[in-house]
Amino acid sequence: MELVCPRCGAVNRVPAERLGDDPKCGKCAAPLLPGAPIDLGVGGFDKFIARSELPVVVDFWASWCGPCKMMAPVFAQAARELNTSFRFAKVETDQEQELAARYGIRSIPTLVVFRAGREVARQPGALDAGRLRAWLAAAARAA
Repeated sequence: MELVCPRCGAVNRVPAERLGDDPKCGKCAAPLLPGAPIDLGVGGFDKFIARSELPVVVDFWASWCGPCKMMAPVFAQAARELNTSFRFAKVETDQEQELAARYGIRSIPTLVVFRAGREVARQPGALDAGRLRAWLAAAARAA
């Protein structure tokens, strides 16, 4: 399985059965599945979503957004608990307006699941932990 390093952007191959063994990047030794959302910008976004074989869940958010702040701990918890099933990333829409425009983000927070670089599911609005898990399970089936 291919995973893009969140630190250096190197593409690493990891056997699927070893995902739970805290794999490290072969180039920079950073954890490939850090158990926390990864901040993405326009520079590494396309490679990260296209070359990571696990589905990538992207939270499009803004620092001034109340619902975004409410959902942030739920999203971080999901990243810790589901890091061998999904990659979790965040895009700050005020800083990354090009990405927000490209994906038609009209409200925040908006969650988007990508598989092999293409969008497979989208959910606008904040979710609690139970609804987030249910939505991710449905998105995984759709992917």
